[in-house]
Amino acid sequence: MGSLVKPAGCVKLRAMSEPILELSGLTKIYSGGLKALDDVDLTINRGEIFALLGPNGAGKTTLIGAVCGLVRPTSGTMRAFGQDLQKDWRQARARIGLVPQELSTDMFEPVLHAVEYSRGLFGLAPDPARIEEILRSLSLWDKRDNRIMELSGGMKRRVLIAKAMAHEPDLLFLDEPTAGVDVELRKDMWHQIDAMRARGVTVILTTHYIEEAEEMADRVGIIRGGKILMVDQKDAMMARLGRTEAHIMLAQPLDELPPAIAAFPVELQGDGSTICYRGGDGTGKGREEVADLTKALIASGIDYVGIDVRESSLEDIFVSLLGEEEEQAA
Repeated sequence: MGSLVKPAGCVKLRAMSEPILELSGLTKIYSGGLKALDDVDLTINRGEIFALLGPNGAGKTTLIGAVCGLVRPTSGTMRAFGQDLQKDWRQARARIGLVPQELSTDMFEPVLHAVEYSRGLFGLAPDPARIEEILRSLSLWDKRDNRIMELSGGMKRRVLIAKAMAHEPDLLFLDEPTAGVDVELRKDMWHQIDAMRARGVTVILTTHYIEEAEEMADRVGIIRGGKILMVDQKDAMMARLGRTEAHIMLAQPLDELPPAIAAFPVELQGDGSTICYRGGDGTGKGREEVADLTKALIASGIDYVGIDVRESSLEDIFVSLLGEEEEQAA
């Protein structure tokens, strides 16, 4: 996948402490016995971007469906904007936008009519200028008179995003919004999300492109088997669970490591010409320890010609957590 391009001059806003969505004990058991959601507790703060990560079948879409009124929970409570979603759903739902994973829309409608109609469904007055702004931002203005069925898959996805944005929601769900679409659409969409967050919109997304979550999210939640495994600030999660890996290429191979070097979490690789360091787990201080290691090499009279340092990505942490869950379940 191409690299994610963040809008120039964009300043990430810090999530506010005021909750906009509160889920407590949320459970969904289908008639066949499948427990899609298992006692989920989750609070989303106003103005943040929250990324919900998990493998296929983890419960991400079911959770979104419950909040958006598409799935009836078996038990638990849901509050949005201070209102009970199961009692005052009509008022609260008008402030929630959804870009679904599936391309579900009337394929015979012209693009402009479809987006205008979505705005009208929520009782908002027509606003041609705002609709034009949305369509232009998603490169759909030139396609406004085309029927949706005439568009490419990526363009159809853009229409779903435009429809979700048309009624100016305070809380926006994006369920795998960029799955199978081009890099240009991802760039357009993130420009729009930055603009919406600047207006105070809260965004919850699921994505298979974990680097998107790593780039954009304030907090990350990991879900598996309907259970929330972890929720934390993205940076704190990466510092706490990440690790540093460094490969130091030596000028001359070693037969063994001297005690001062062996005291570090290192091992000789290959023919003794490379020292591999793996550490910093849970401390976030891996790079500091690598610096200390290089000083120890110099003090021991060991010369090196190159060093390659790599930090764990959010994807590394995600894969590691799921692997640990599988081992515990085995």
